[in-house]
Amino acid sequence: MTEPGTSPADTSDTPAIAGRDAATAPPPAASRRTGLLVTLVLGGLTAVPPLSMDMYLPALPQVTAALHSPAATVQLTLTTCLAGMALGQMIVGPMSDKWGRRRPLLAGMVVYVLATALCVIATNAELLIAFRLLQGLAGAAGIVIARAVVRDLYDGVAMARFFSTLMLISGVAPVVAPLIGGQILQVTDWRGVFVVLTAVGLALTLLVWRCLAETLPPARRHPGGIGEALRTMRDLLADRVFSGYLLVGAFAFAALFAYISASPFVVQEIYGASPQVFSLLFGINSVGLVAVGQLNGKVLVGRVALDKVLGAGLTVIALAAGALLLMSSGVFGHVGLFPMAAGLFVLMAAMGLVMPSTNTLALLRTPHAAGSASALLGTSTFLLGSIASPLVGIAGERTAVPMALVQLSCAVLALGSFLGLCRPWQRKGESSSGGRTAL
Repeated sequence: MTEPGTSPADTSDTPAIAGRDAATAPPPAASRRTGLLVTLVLGGLTAVPPLSMDMYLPALPQVTAALHSPAATVQLTLTTCLAGMALGQMIVGPMSDKWGRRRPLLAGMVVYVLATALCVIATNAELLIAFRLLQGLAGAAGIVIARAVVRDLYDGVAMARFFSTLMLISGVAPVVAPLIGGQILQVTDWRGVFVVLTAVGLALTLLVWRCLAETLPPARRHPGGIGEALRTMRDLLADRVFSGYLLVGAFAFAALFAYISASPFVVQEIYGASPQVFSLLFGINSVGLVAVGQLNGKVLVGRVALDKVLGAGLTVIALAAGALLLMSSGVFGHVGLFPMAAGLFVLMAAMGLVMPSTNTLALLRTPHAAGSASALLGTSTFLLGSIASPLVGIAGERTAVPMALVQLSCAVLALGSFLGLCRPWQRKGESSSGGRTAL
C-alpha cells in the first residue's frame, strides 16, 4: 500500500508500517542486552520444532509397523504437526503484540507439554495425527515469540549476529535429537520418544516461567483486536520486499523439510542404513548447518552485505538440489549412500547462510509489529513445509527422485522470489546500525 504523498518506488524502500508513532520503535540495540541464561532459553524455544520432528524421525518406520498404517499416513504425523505450528503462529503472534510476550508463551508451552504427553498413549495413527496437530498448535508459541523477543531487543547487524547465535544453540537440537531418538529405540519403542519430549517441554516451560522477563512494555503494545491484527498483517504483506523475504524463507524451509520428511526412508529403506547410522548422518548434516551459521554470524555479518550472503546461500542450495536430482534419477548410474549424503550435507550447510539472513532482512522492515511479522514468517515456512512433506512420498518409498525434485523446485522458487521481489540492487544504501543490507 502506498502512503499519501509517496510513490510506489518510495514505498518499496521503506520499512513496512513506517508511519507508526516513533515512540513504539524498539530501543537501540546498544541499550538492551540478554544474559546467557535468557539466550539459552530463547535458543531452546527455537529448538522446539527440531526437537518435535527430529527425535521422532528414526521411529517413523517402527510407527508404521506398530500402528499398522502405510508410510504415507504416518508421514502425516509430521505434516499435521507442521500445519499446527503454521496456524498457531498466526494466532499467537498478534496475541503477543497485544498482551506482551510472556503470558501467551507460557500458555502455549503448558498446552505443548499436555499434547506431547497425549502422543504417548495414542492407540492408532488417527489419534496420533490429532495429538501431533495440537502439539504443533501449542509449540508455535515458542517459535514465534522467540523471534519477536529478539526483534524487541536487537536491531540491524546485532540482530543478525544474535540470530546466528540462536542457530548455534537451536542447531544442537537437530544434531542431538535423532541421535537420542535412535538410542531411545534401543531400549524402548517409539512411545519413549514422546516421554522424553514431554520432559524436555516441561523443563523448558519452567525455565521460561523463572527466567524470561517481559520484553514488550505496555506503551509498545497494539490495543486493537482481530481487525487490527488483520490490518497489520495486510500492511506487512503489502510491502513487496518483506513479502519477498517471506517467500524466500518459506521456499527454503520447504526444501529443508523435504529432506527431513524423506530422509528416514531414503537412508534406511533405499540404502539399508540402520536407525543409528541415519541418526549419525542427520547429525553430521546438522553440524554443517550450525557451522556455516556461525561462520555467517562471526565472520560475514558486518563485512558482507546480508543480501549477498543470502543470494550465495540460495545459489548453493539450488546447485546441490540439482545434483541430488541427477544422482537419484540415475544420470550417473547407480550411486551409493556417500554421494547422496554429500549432496544433502551441502544443501543443509547452505541453510546456515539463508535462514539467519532471511529472518533479519524481513524483521528489519517491521520494527513496530514484530509479533505479527514473526507470525507471517513462521506460518509461511511451516505451511509450505507441510505441503512438501506428502509430495516427497508420492512415488513410494523406493526412490529419492521426488525428494530431490521437490528440493530443486523450492530452491528455484526461493531464488526467483529473491530476484523478482526483494531486488536488492534497487535499494541504494539501505542500512541499519552501520551494516549495509543491500547488494
